[in-house]
Amino acid sequence: MRISTASTSDNVLAQLQRLSTQQAELQNQVATGQRIFKPSDDPAAAARVISAQMERASVSQYARNADAALEYSKTSYSGLDQFKKLSDRAGELAVMGTGNLGTSAMQAYASEVDQLLEQAATSGNTRFRNDYVFGGTAVDTPPFTATRDADGKITAVAYVGDAGRVSVPLADGASIQPTPDAATNSGLADFMNQLVALRDALNAGDTNATQATRAGLDTSENLLVSSLSEHGAIQLRIEVAQTQQRTRLDSIETAISADADVDLTSTIVRLNQTTQAYEAALSSGSTMLKMSLLDYLK
Repeated sequence: MRISTASTSDNVLAQLQRLSTQQAELQNQVATGQRIFKPSDDPAAAARVISAQMERASVSQYARNADAALEYSKTSYSGLDQFKKLSDRAGELAVMGTGNLGTSAMQAYASEVDQLLEQAATSGNTRFRNDYVFGGTAVDTPPFTATRDADGKITAVAYVGDAGRVSVPLADGASIQPTPDAATNSGLADFMNQLVALRDALNAGDTNATQATRAGLDTSENLLVSSLSEHGAIQLRIEVAQTQQRTRLDSIETAISADADVDLTSTIVRLNQTTQAYEAALSSGSTMLKMSLLDYLK
């Protein structure tokens, strides 16, 4: 059976083209560490990679949410802790104000309570990333408004936030509320109004009125302790969610790597083999293509 020169040439060129393409693909795999560049390279693995990448994007977003929620909660906790310190000192002054004190001492205590009140009003309008922390979901406006007399002293404080609570999703079907609830927020206004009453009672030298403020201050103290405890639990839950998210992301990355990454050692071996085969085919092909009918007539 005779094989034409044209057929031999076509076969040689096709073989060289195939080896050249395979060599280029292996070189690309070695350079990038990836074995899939288009779905047709491995349809099943490509589908798994796409699915895992979508899940990774979702989990990564939840991880960012958890980071923001933790910062919200820490800011809330810090603000509540500041209120707790103010409450502790106010309780001490209320006790001391019921003793046998002179007018100047009572007024000195009243002046200190007035400073506690101003600090409380400032803490109540704490912001995080331009959002007011103690206003429920009304994060764009100060949640506490103070009424002042002609001397600029606070005479009353009102809570003007809403009854909602910021909610942050941490996973499919799971969310966390990292800021205080409406009862705590409105309770902060009650606490500030108790400070107004305590200051006025001390200024008036009225020990009975000073004594009367202690019950309200105790109620505020209990509310603050309860809210601080809740925020501690919230932060723990967020941190647990963060650990789970990091573990899940690691698992997803491992799965993607298993499907998309090359086995570098075996790929390099295949590349060397293909390069050698290409060079051999190129050499033999060159020799064959030089031959003509005259070579056979000699």
